[in-house]
Amino acid sequence: MTERIGFIGLGRMGSAMVRRLCETGAPPAVWNRNPSKATALGPLGCKIAATPQELAAACDLIFACVHDSASVESILFGANGVSLAGDPSRIFIDMSTIGPVATASLAQRLADSCGMTWVDAPVSGGVPAAERGKLIVMAGGSADNIKRVEPALSRLAERINHVGDVGAGQAVKAINQLIVGGYVATIAEALSLAERHGMDVAKLPDILKGGLADSSILQNQGRRMAGQLERSGSAAIMIKDLDIAASMASAVAHPLPVGSLVSQLYRLQATVGYDAFGMIGLMRLFRGEHGT
Repeated sequence: MTERIGFIGLGRMGSAMVRRLCETGAPPAVWNRNPSKATALGPLGCKIAATPQELAAACDLIFACVHDSASVESILFGANGVSLAGDPSRIFIDMSTIGPVATASLAQRLADSCGMTWVDAPVSGGVPAAERGKLIVMAGGSADNIKRVEPALSRLAERINHVGDVGAGQAVKAINQLIVGGYVATIAEALSLAERHGMDVAKLPDILKGGLADSSILQNQGRRMAGQLERSGSAAIMIKDLDIAASMASAVAHPLPVGSLVSQLYRLQATVGYDAFGMIGLMRLFRGEHGT
């Protein structure tokens, strides 16, 4: 039997994943807090649910990609939430980025309330990878559940890594974000220094390509930082993710000196008016620019 898929959360990442699902198979049912984002997907064949409960009642696999753990809790247990239509035959697949402790707690609460099981499946690769079906998935959950959701995830991802039980996927994603946040900060610092010395920073990604300093972040975000900086999301997302890593470090009394400094840089970026430029807004911070 073909699994019926539902998708909750239609921000930049969620919308890109839904569009990819529409291109590769049966369109999913969708729900979003802002109904206009769901309506925009109607022409692709997506059935628009009135509530998360209605979506869950019509689907076997319920995907979500929302902002934080409070948002996940709301769609599950709020008014007309998923749990009201949940049962042991359905799986909730959380593609949001939230903490591993919150994930384990919410998964247990969902199981206790309706018997529904959980896979945490945060991703790496961003919107471009989502559009091409080239995401990297870090999945936490039982082996049976991972096997069952793998065909659907394969429509979105080039690699699915089963990293452990429920919550383990979110723990790996936090480590991923700790590394990414530091990479971006270092590249912004280096490129701004190069500018001060009169270098053509737009050429640096090509000059450094293939060497030890090269990375996909340099070739993608670095090129964007060297060019015309455009609004591209929110630095608050990286701040949230680094806070998750800090919480993991605190739980095991592990020092996080670099991560803590990087987190403060993103906070400063947001404070001086460049939150809407996402991670690459650090370039403006290092240039000494202030404003909105």
